[in-house]
Amino acid sequence: MKPAPDPRPRPLEGVRVLDLTTALAGPYATLVLGGLGARVIKIENPRSPDTARGNAPFVGRDGVGMARRRDDDMSLAILERGRNKESMTIDLKHPHGRDLFLALAETADVVVENYSAGTTDRLGVGYGAVSARNPRIVYTSISGFGADQLSGQRKAMDTVVQALSGLMMTSGEADDEPLRVGVPFGDLSAPLYAVIGTLAALMQARQTGRGQHVDVSLLGALTAMVAAEPFEVMRRMGQQTRTGNAMPRLAPFGVFRARDGHVAICAPTDVQAGLLFDAMERGELKVDARFGDRNGRVRHSGDLHDAVAAWVATLPTDEVVRRLDRAGVPSGRVRDPGEAVRDPRTLARGETVVLEHPRFGAVGDVVVGGLPIRMSGSHTGFDRPAPTLGQHTASILGELLQLDEARLRELAADGVIGQPGTT
Repeated sequence: MKPAPDPRPRPLEGVRVLDLTTALAGPYATLVLGGLGARVIKIENPRSPDTARGNAPFVGRDGVGMARRRDDDMSLAILERGRNKESMTIDLKHPHGRDLFLALAETADVVVENYSAGTTDRLGVGYGAVSARNPRIVYTSISGFGADQLSGQRKAMDTVVQALSGLMMTSGEADDEPLRVGVPFGDLSAPLYAVIGTLAALMQARQTGRGQHVDVSLLGALTAMVAAEPFEVMRRMGQQTRTGNAMPRLAPFGVFRARDGHVAICAPTDVQAGLLFDAMERGELKVDARFGDRNGRVRHSGDLHDAVAAWVATLPTDEVVRRLDRAGVPSGRVRDPGEAVRDPRTLARGETVVLEHPRFGAVGDVVVGGLPIRMSGSHTGFDRPAPTLGQHTASILGELLQLDEARLRELAADGVIGQPGTT
């Protein structure tokens, strides 16, 4: 039984977003805006829509599969990234399609796009063209290297950005090959910055009456995150920057193998380290000259981590965590993603949610990310499943541009818009 609708207002109610994004980075930004209550209208080419629609796995009445078995099966990627959005189709390469988009932009507050730099200008729907029709528009571009980078390499994939940002050389052991992080951090960090920039620009537009171009790059966003850790400074000081599952400069700090799994333990302060030694029933370590203060623990991090590892190895993971929780030492059992996303705490808070197909509801016990933002006076999160391709084309054009059925039929016949219902 579904809970009753939340009566509280949405924080972005009344904000209209035209969504020209594809793949992950752009759609994740507009997903967050939709989860905060903006009206997000996703616009795709009727003949070459978002490539994510063809990405496996697929979800339908028969559950989850790696191939589309029925016409109404939908890509899990679209089901996840399309929540709280409306879908319409417009061919922006067609002159009438461009005109339709610019007319819609006059009614909008925000445009978000993540084409290669310069593409929207070539199509005639870039910031200059849109702001000429609507000076209040906030126009957000998410690209690999920046909207102003019009020469050289333009296209970027998350793995390429991880490589260029230095991220691949921050994980693993000192002599390991570069290590790609499994979560696509480039594709997920840039849209978060884009949302922050969009909301800041919206606030300024409400004060000044003028919108602006918000420009975020995947490379810049991820490199800024890498730069938050002093890797270069540590290297200059002769310190190893790739230290695997341990962090010597905060010792005791790392992941340790127990009898039946692994436990993360973080006790960098004098107080926390002392509590850890008590939990280990090794009170003598508190007065050991190597471990009595932070500088000593850092200098002798190898010996300290060996002592912690030897203790953890004698116990099952749950017992290690129980003892450390009782002692007040930060710790956590290492979980696989499937178990982690089903944590009752995250499910209860809407930080992870059960995914729904627009026709068949919850199918195949698929749990995906929710919106990890809770507000005391507003309703946030996802309460509408992803639409099918072009599902709202006619209703949007009728509502916002007052186009009648005859004109819609003409546009469909000319290939400017598509027929609804394609998944």
